[in-house]
Amino acid sequence: MISKSLEEYLKNMYVLEKQNGDIRVTDIAEKMNCSKPSVNKALNNLKENKLINYEVYGKIELTKQGKDLAKKILEAYDIVYVFLKDVLELEKTQAEKEAEKIKLAVSDKTLNELARYVHKVLDFNNLDCGYDINKEKCRSCERRKIKNRI
Repeated sequence: MISKSLEEYLKNMYVLEKQNGDIRVTDIAEKMNCSKPSVNKALNNLKENKLINYEVYGKIELTKQGKDLAKKILEAYDIVYVFLKDVLELEKTQAEKEAEKIKLAVSDKTLNELARYVHKVLDFNNLDCGYDINKEKCRSCERRKIKNRI
């Protein structure tokens, strides 16, 4: 188990990899508004946990385990964001900021219950994936359902 701050590093690295194709210390520092030494410390901790492959001044790569955890972290954010934006009807920017904070404070069990509630309220009840935060397929089911509603 890693700290919430390391989860944020991992999530941001995953997003940077998807956006840019590579991950650089400078990009992580800019995205997270922190210093390069802080990033390097986090990278070493993530490497110790086998979530990334990294050598100083070398390429940064997420391991399969690191990618899987990053996807789970993003899924947790999405659940909270959808609840705040679509159920509580907060403005997009406020929902984004609040989702980031709330996601860091709740357990997987709470996220699972919140997801079930969101699915019920937004009429996602007929999802056939049996939602669990540790499964990736629900995210795909939800996107298909939203596209069909538009």
